[in-house]
Amino acid sequence: MFRKTITRVSLCFLVLLPGILLAQDTNTSSDERAIALADKVIISMGGTKNWNNTRFIAWSWLGQYHIWDKYENKFRYEKDTLVVISDLKTKKGTVYSKGKVLPDTAKSREILNKQYAVWANNSYWLLMPFKIRDNGVTLKYKGEGKTQVGADVDLIELTFKEVGVTPNNRYILGIDKKSGLITEWSFFRNATDEKPGFTRPWTDYQTYGKIKISAGRGDEKMSMKDIVVSQNLNSDLFNSPTPVNKELVK
Repeated sequence: MFRKTITRVSLCFLVLLPGILLAQDTNTSSDERAIALADKVIISMGGTKNWNNTRFIAWSWLGQYHIWDKYENKFRYEKDTLVVISDLKTKKGTVYSKGKVLPDTAKSREILNKQYAVWANNSYWLLMPFKIRDNGVTLKYKGEGKTQVGADVDLIELTFKEVGVTPNNRYILGIDKKSGLITEWSFFRNATDEKPGFTRPWTDYQTYGKIKISAGRGDEKMSMKDIVVSQNLNSDLFNSPTPVNKELVK
């Protein structure tokens, strides 16, 4: 299963809005072994309490820089001289270009309207292990397997019901038998696809704040950088109309 790797970025939007991790609905059709493995993953990542208590998460990916305020559901996005500060709940916000507010035009509204999808996709590439117990996610145990580097893993399948932006996706995750961490991810654009669109490793786990996050995605281009987890961030920094000095985000 875990053999094909490509570099094309596929949009993976299966993220619920709240930054709070809740117990999965007991009416789910998930099987008990898959649920137990998913719970083991979250514990290995730092646990539900530490995830829920984490406020700010910052990271760079594919030339984009992000800061997510989980408490307030606000999202700061930077790319080149573009800065967008948006409310993920109301979908409202402000768009800046070269430090100046863009007028309320079709272009600025289009940029703002895309922020939820940008946040959903880009944060999932960083934080997917914390989202596997979201309501609407069905987990199935798929047996034992090996990663592309030959490590022993348990396999669980994720499918989705009326959740996220692309609920037709399907994932198979490799959970390392020793560490309890997700070490490989296969993405199927359609749940009925037999072969994955890609399989990528999840490596370079480090502790940020009180949670673990993986930075490695198989190559330098796709890997995460400038990861910071913080409980306090200067509001002037978060709301700056120009790209921030990343060294000040800590």
